[in-house]
Amino acid sequence: MNTAAPAVPTGLRLRAGLPFWLAAIGLSLFFALAPRGLVPRWALRLPRDLEIPLDRYLSQWMDWLVTRASFGPFTFKEVTRGFAWLMDWPLSLAKSLLVSGFVLGQGSAAEPLSAPVSWAAVILFAGLLAARLGGARLALLVVGCFAYLALFGQWSSAMVTLSSILIAVPFGVVGGLLLGIGGFRSPRFERLLIPILDVMQTVPVFAYLVPILFLFGFGPVAAMIATIIYAMPPMVRVTLLALRRVPAEIAEFGRMAGCTRRQLLWKVLVPASRPALMVGVNQVIMLSLNMVIIASMIGAGGLGYDVLASLRRLDIGEGLEAGVAITVLAIALDRLSQAAATRGERLRHDMGRGIVDRGRLLTGAGLLALASMAIGREIPALAAYPEAFEVSTAPYWAALVKWINVNFFDQLEAFKTFLVLNLLVPVKRFLLAQPWPWVVALLAALGLRLGGVRLALTVTGFAMFVVLTGFWTKAMITVYLCGLAVVIAALIGIPLGIACGLSERLWRFVQGVIDTLQTLPSFVYLIPVVMLFRVGDFAAMIAVVLYAVAPVIRYTAHGVRSIPPQLVEAGTTSGCTSRQLLFKVRLPLALPEILLGINQTIMLALSMLVITALVGTRDLGQEVYIALTKADVGQGLVAGLSVAAIAMIADRLIGAGTTHMKQRLGLAT
Repeated sequence: MNTAAPAVPTGLRLRAGLPFWLAAIGLSLFFALAPRGLVPRWALRLPRDLEIPLDRYLSQWMDWLVTRASFGPFTFKEVTRGFAWLMDWPLSLAKSLLVSGFVLGQGSAAEPLSAPVSWAAVILFAGLLAARLGGARLALLVVGCFAYLALFGQWSSAMVTLSSILIAVPFGVVGGLLLGIGGFRSPRFERLLIPILDVMQTVPVFAYLVPILFLFGFGPVAAMIATIIYAMPPMVRVTLLALRRVPAEIAEFGRMAGCTRRQLLWKVLVPASRPALMVGVNQVIMLSLNMVIIASMIGAGGLGYDVLASLRRLDIGEGLEAGVAITVLAIALDRLSQAAATRGERLRHDMGRGIVDRGRLLTGAGLLALASMAIGREIPALAAYPEAFEVSTAPYWAALVKWINVNFFDQLEAFKTFLVLNLLVPVKRFLLAQPWPWVVALLAALGLRLGGVRLALTVTGFAMFVVLTGFWTKAMITVYLCGLAVVIAALIGIPLGIACGLSERLWRFVQGVIDTLQTLPSFVYLIPVVMLFRVGDFAAMIAVVLYAVAPVIRYTAHGVRSIPPQLVEAGTTSGCTSRQLLFKVRLPLALPEILLGINQTIMLALSMLVITALVGTRDLGQEVYIALTKADVGQGLVAGLSVAAIAMIADRLIGAGTTHMKQRLGLAT
């Protein structure tokens, strides 16, 4: 017997929420159009004597930690610098192997002992490893990627970056695995861990570069530690999920076999979840590469420094080539890690009759490296790719941008001016005119309608954090830039995603384009945009749209394509036209997925806005960047936490709205 409650007609649901939305829009317009002085000043920004000086407290605490805190006979600073010294050993070894070679002595008295591993040997080993993991097609791709680095003169910088990645990734994987295991074993520890992971993944990276500088100094080791911290959270989450998804029968079999708790974990659960854990390894690799440009701000060097230096010089050609080199390296490592995940069982079967065969492979690689290092001393062309054979497209990119500026400057400037005067400035004034008590109340009401009292209290708490720490005005500028960028990205991405969902051929083409967009470093978007539109909010908004549009396209296409065929067929047999089928069946059912795509677009837009502080924005991102340049720990952390608060408000509200919508559509219980 069906006891389900009858569905509420859509029209009634809309009318039930109509007074709320009319009142919200009406009051917001009233505050925007109200004469100056009608809204009290304290409602636009909390008086300074009522603000909580959290930034000052954090700076004082960090100063005490660095100068006075101690562990036994050692100060805290000595402990952290000692840890950095230990981390420098494997990093120096990797750089000696791949970049500089080994030397005896220091300074002018240093005597070279060997060349670095030859570029030809690295390409050969990468190709053989790819062939072992994924066959000839993968080998060709990986060899092509590494050959690009040599051919376009990016080899030395790429090896500096690869050295850091080879050390950072194992630390990130092991650290994330251990933390995930701790959360799996202890629900209390997991409840403590999850909010920390949420903050780590939403606070801009710039914000915790400052304390890392204080604790570990300036240099590649500090940059590597920042990379490890940034890349670790996905591994923790994947570990928690993978261990929970191990079938209960496997765990029960281990207990029946007499395994202790430790044996059950390391001999049964972790091996059984290995394929899922490799997804986490892949994420650590990709996030580590995504970090290379930001890490170069505190001494990482490599390709990231090349992109950053090109941005400062507005050298579009060199910047694009270095940025593409990061993308190429990311593609090679991504495909290798994916192949290791999908072909891991076969590889273990082939090699692990096994430890002897694995030893032979490693021994062969070692002998190849040693031989290339010895020969490289005698034949310099093997130690470093000859400059005479390098090519560059940099002059052509520079010429293209110059040609566009010369021939289309007036049109670009008119387009920019029109949007600034008629869109950006009005939206900015509208948001800055909203009193914070009204915005907080509106967020609380939305939370109450979508998720109940708990969600209302959560979003209210996040909003009040921004108010009480004195960053409300900057936060509204952040919301204005992020909101406009997300709306424009949605206006572009949703129709394109719908078209991709309906056309397999178009989807294959667009998927290749957005995959490329998502692998390009975020800084690369700034160079051409700034050269065409100069610095300011407009250039920042365009860069954010380009960087953040991919998720809404991907999720929309997925939502349209994943609709059950029987529902589409039912609509067709009911006499729906193609237009009715789209607007009455496909889009309503795909709407939860579209909302998830918009949520991801918001997250990417907020992360990009911190980077666009380099081109003159005046939002929270600039506060974080200024704090980095002044080494102001408190300001950087509080401004970063304010960005995280905005991100979590959006995430919680959209997540609750998505769940609510799925329940109304019968897609979730």
